[in-house]
Amino acid sequence: MFAHSLPNGAELRLLQPYHAQQIFNVIERNRSRLRQWLPWVDNIRCVGDEEKFICNSLGRFASNGAFQCGIFMGDVFVGAIGLHPIDHANRKVELGYWLDSAHEGRWLMTSACRSIIDHAFGALGLNRVILYCAVENLRSRAVAERLGFKLEGIARQSEWLYDHFVDWASYSMLASEWKGRRE
Repeated sequence: MFAHSLPNGAELRLLQPYHAQQIFNVIERNRSRLRQWLPWVDNIRCVGDEEKFICNSLGRFASNGAFQCGIFMGDVFVGAIGLHPIDHANRKVELGYWLDSAHEGRWLMTSACRSIIDHAFGALGLNRVILYCAVENLRSRAVAERLGFKLEGIARQSEWLYDHFVDWASYSMLASEWKGRRE
């Protein structure tokens, strides 16, 4: 099973159906905050919805190599991070993540992203990692900028988020840039 240690006792683990209850509880606790930025929140109405998402993610992992990991502190789920379906022909992928508000501001997400990006450029042999986030999502943008992602532009009204459009900040990192930053 895919697992990777992070600083301060945190760990990335491939999401499994038995994690669904814990994840659902964290989503419930953070629902209004997550809903500001993520379009899938209203689709997770019960534990079964989360189990279905995890099973679909495991199917994508088997067929495409893309995956969703939980961020755990011991046995406690505190957030998620993953690679959306990999475009193998163009050797690129999108990175997505979210974190329980109780664990923000501890560099946990930055460490998790670093680990996933290392995996994308190393084991997966990709050339480009893309990160899209709402222009007003300053915490998410700070993670991208802290990691050295380049802002490529603003995609105006790029996503319908429940009852309004949001502009996206489009960031990317290339394998050659990442290697230079890690040396």
